[in-house]
Amino acid sequence: MSQATFRIWRSQPGETGGFTDYRTEVSEGMVVLDAVHQIQAEQAPDLACRWNCKAGKCGSCSAEINGRPRLMCMSRLNTLDLTQPVTVEPMRTFPLIKDLVTDVSWNFRVKQGIQRFQPRRPDAPDGTWRMAQRDADRVQEFRTCIECFLCQDVCHVLRDHDKHDEFIGPRFFTYAAALEMHPLDTAERLGDLKDAQGIGYCNITKCCTSVCPEHIHITDNAIIPLKERVVDRFYDPVTRLLRMFR
Repeated sequence: MSQATFRIWRSQPGETGGFTDYRTEVSEGMVVLDAVHQIQAEQAPDLACRWNCKAGKCGSCSAEINGRPRLMCMSRLNTLDLTQPVTVEPMRTFPLIKDLVTDVSWNFRVKQGIQRFQPRRPDAPDGTWRMAQRDADRVQEFRTCIECFLCQDVCHVLRDHDKHDEFIGPRFFTYAAALEMHPLDTAERLGDLKDAQGIGYCNITKCCTSVCPEHIHITDNAIIPLKERVVDRFYDPVTRLLRMFR
């Protein structure tokens, strides 16, 4: 067994806060969340931290470890330089509640503003629908999202420019893409994506893709196809001309 230093952000509601160093024992197989729990048990019982499954599937323990948005339960200590303090701080894109806990409720309000799935009328004699397997496979990747909001945290439009009122972020472009690409869906979302939801702000740096714990190709498979649909609908001169004649 050896020891390591964890530099953890501490704060109280309404206060600015700052880092506090904790020296604790670490052993083989531990993850950052294990160390935080150990510090809670032995040194700082009032340390606030959100977690649930400890298996990388609930998305609760999102934080910034050494400046990078990550899940604490999936960040193994043997991948970090333990000769230096390991910094653990809350996601910077969302309002701080206490210590490592942030208020992510904005994300749930954003989701409510996206048009829901609206299926076309059944097309089979038995009153059901038919769709190709390749169409089902295309959107399956997006359904693996665990809503950890790490992609939202790293997105510079939200993180650096605070465009929360004009931009829904990569998580919800992925959600919208799953609906838009569904072959049975009939809802019209492109106008909202262009105007109210700000897809034009995204400059496809792929920072969201790089932090996704589920390895979803957010930029290539969701955001870029949505951008292409918006351009085709609203900016392509041939498409606009055809719509006029229709």
